[in-house]
Amino acid sequence: MDIVINNQQVAKTSLGFFPTPLVELRRLNDALGGANIYIKRDDMTGLALGGNKTRKLEYILGDALAQGCDTIITAGAAQSNHCRQTAAAAAFLNLECHLLLGGEQPAKAEGNLLLDNIFGSHIHWSGENRKGENIPQVFAELSAAGKKPYIVPYGGSNELGALAFIDAVEELRNQCQEQQFSHIVFASSSGGTHAGLILGKHLFKQDFELVGINIDKDEHGQLPFAAHIVQLVNRTAKLLAIDFNFTEQQLLLNSNYIGDGYGVIGTLENEAIALTAQLEGILLDPVYTGRAMGALIDMIRTGQISKTDKVLFWHTGGAPALFAYGEGLQLPPRRNHSR
Repeated sequence: MDIVINNQQVAKTSLGFFPTPLVELRRLNDALGGANIYIKRDDMTGLALGGNKTRKLEYILGDALAQGCDTIITAGAAQSNHCRQTAAAAAFLNLECHLLLGGEQPAKAEGNLLLDNIFGSHIHWSGENRKGENIPQVFAELSAAGKKPYIVPYGGSNELGALAFIDAVEELRNQCQEQQFSHIVFASSSGGTHAGLILGKHLFKQDFELVGINIDKDEHGQLPFAAHIVQLVNRTAKLLAIDFNFTEQQLLLNSNYIGDGYGVIGTLENEAIALTAQLEGILLDPVYTGRAMGALIDMIRTGQISKTDKVLFWHTGGAPALFAYGEGLQLPPRRNHSR
């Protein structure tokens, strides 16, 4: 849909390949005793090995270009999928890219960090600050050096990032006009994907239940994460002049699967990664989609989601991080093959 604000179409640049595939997970369904799971393959958006941030960056970097900016700043964890896709998009658009990454510089660059380096980004190690706390200092330094920097928010999660997932709901609706999903399950971490899906569901009058799987124990800035999502939904609705007021009571954010915290791989993630890879040939990542798929599998096994429900798992990408978490993966035994 063409998004117009104040009688002007919102700036957008093309970065990915859409629509992304929508497929049934037949063998996984059989292994779960007749479940009914489909998958939306946003790991195949095309930019830097794919991921959901590509959608957000089309709007956010479209705005950066419209403002005449020449330098991009963003932040994340050392293995941030968002930072990897931002670095790739900046390279494609001939923009200088500065990444503020949590932790200390490792002896060896692996996974997303290796790709950040390949894309030519400037990396600033930020210790315990992985959500952009040090961005103002870097912004000031770049401005003083004559650059025109643009800040991409953590996870690409602002109103512009949320707009992208309004588009995504329209894309899904056009793909599955003959079938209706009862649930959409996805990893919820910085809030933009979740907020956009909520607004898209409202605008396109969809009946599915949105189940965000909370990935991170930390609060988002000064707000608890749930309150941040609600605030972002309502800010975006106001930006679009939509008469829609979303409340925390309407939000479905499942925080039962956080385990030992962000990026800590447990039995849940290990099994989900192994099952999806060995049965479907699809790679999940250890931080986001591994946890979200593990939650979905558990919810089916425990009856929280019925096997007669038709569920869509939204794959938000992140597989490059597997190459940095190899030693932490403790995969279950290989499955026996039978015909």
